Amino acid sequence: MTTQCSTTTTPARFLLLGDSHAGCIGRAAQAAELPFVGGPLGSGRDFLGPFFDTDAAGLTFRQAETQRLYREFLDTLDVPALAGLRVPLVCTFGLSAHTVATRQNWDLYRDRHGSVPDTFLRSGLFADLIRATVRGALAFYDHAAALGLRVLAPLPPQRVPGMSDPDVFFAAQDILLAELTARGAELVDLRTRVTDESDLQRPAFSQPDDTIHGNLAFGRLVVSELLDRGL
Repeated sequence: MTTQCSTTTTPARFLLLGDSHAGCIGRAAQAAELPFVGGPLGSGRDFLGPFFDTDAAGLTFRQAETQRLYREFLDTLDVPALAGLRVPLVCTFGLSAHTVATRQNWDLYRDRHGSVPDTFLRSGLFADLIRATVRGALAFYDHAAALGLRVLAPLPPQRVPGMSDPDVFFAAQDILLAELTARGAELVDLRTRVTDESDLQRPAFSQPDDTIHGNLAFGRLVVSELLDRGL
């Protein structure tokens, strides 16, 4: 599920790498005739644990299909490695908080009422567990920061499917955002514009045929924000 550059005659304005949440961003950029290269490289859970290696030649994704798409994107941009990237990187790796918040993963920590206590969600142990769960994504942002890349990280739709615990979702997301900010990523945070009083994504910005993704209207808001930031 990839979205290629929308034109071959105009220089790309950014490289888009991510999970399935990058799909609506790519579709919105295409609709706006905003030239870019990239798209989704896999599902959210593919980019939590270690998923790439680095050496003198650059970065290599461990999954063959992901690596093939990545090389195709770089070739389109005519750069040999990520270190040569001359446009901003828009990336959604590690931000699939609904995957991190899968209910059964947190059953050990529930109280007698079946809830994960707030005291635990604010604890150093919880933060350590989240950082360990997404260590692959954090390593990627470390790598991008070391290369001096400009990285913009759009927050995912604020949607919590039935398989996920809402309290864990929001607590984990706060930790993820702090970690990305510490690594120099610019957060594209549209929560005040797309959520309701329960802090969940409004239907107007949600893909109607699933419980996770944003729709084209959400993607358009992300693209508008990218443009406002000079992309």
